Amino acid sequence: MSEREHPGTPPLARSALDRAALHRTDDAWLADAWERGRVMVIDSSNGRALVTDRPDGGAALVTLSPKEAPEGEHWFLGVDTDGTPLWAMDAALGSPDGSRAATLRDVGHLLDDRDAGIFTEAAALANWHASHRFSPRTGLPTETVEAGWARRDTEGNTMWPRTDPAMIVLVHDGTPGPQGRCLLGHNAAWQDPRGDLRYSCLAGFVEPGESAEAAVAREVDEEVGIRLSTVTYAGSQSWPYPASLMLGYHATADARQPFQLDPKEIDDARWFTRAEVEEIIEGGFHHPDNGAPIRLPMRSSIAFWLIEHWLTGLA
Repeated sequence: MSEREHPGTPPLARSALDRAALHRTDDAWLADAWERGRVMVIDSSNGRALVTDRPDGGAALVTLSPKEAPEGEHWFLGVDTDGTPLWAMDAALGSPDGSRAATLRDVGHLLDDRDAGIFTEAAALANWHASHRFSPRTGLPTETVEAGWARRDTEGNTMWPRTDPAMIVLVHDGTPGPQGRCLLGHNAAWQDPRGDLRYSCLAGFVEPGESAEAAVAREVDEEVGIRLSTVTYAGSQSWPYPASLMLGYHATADARQPFQLDPKEIDDARWFTRAEVEEIIEGGFHHPDNGAPIRLPMRSSIAFWLIEHWLTGLA
């Protein structure tokens, strides 16, 4: 196995922004903050925002002055380390020279801590606002209040953004070194027009009245029929598609157990050695049955982060 850096914090768990929630109901402060702030535009119809590519291979968000920003409601994200207020709004993107449109999935891992936090926060808010133009309780139209952190219908009923807890787990056999194995599954719904096969960690929503750890054991049993020996929390990150908080775990299991797949969820599951996972990352590993290239999740995902942790021997 090649030498790897410690994967650190999950890519979308990073932020350098002070959310400054105490100002969300201070209209005078917000009016001044808008005039001296910077604005990120996100298009909720496709989740894209404008970024520029950095010489070091990273990416940076494009922000606008209030005078450059399009018309429309805007939401207060927080205050930058230099005191600049940051805002977001949902609108069609322009095309400033040197920029390109990208989703958080595309570039989340390429952004610095500040921009990763801004994009993640803005994407979550944009998705919530776009789906709550009407109250789910009354059916009445709603409007933005509290600087974008709540909506209120015409009868005065207020709602706030919600977050749905979901677990994701990398199951492995506990063996150190290149021949240690992890369990990855191919979701039946994943279809790649290129014919590639994406294998990932197992995941699912935490159900009402259930702990996250209980959800880990239940989902693994339901999807592949494997019983776990240990479950260890690893870290979390937002996944605003549309409103998930991914709770990441590592777990160990006896790899001699036979699979019992739920074909509606997982149509294939396999144990991969560390050496094989390294080959997949390098783009040189193919499915042993049909020869299709095997891929891992995008690098902005906590799934990839969990796999990297295991590769370094930290799991």
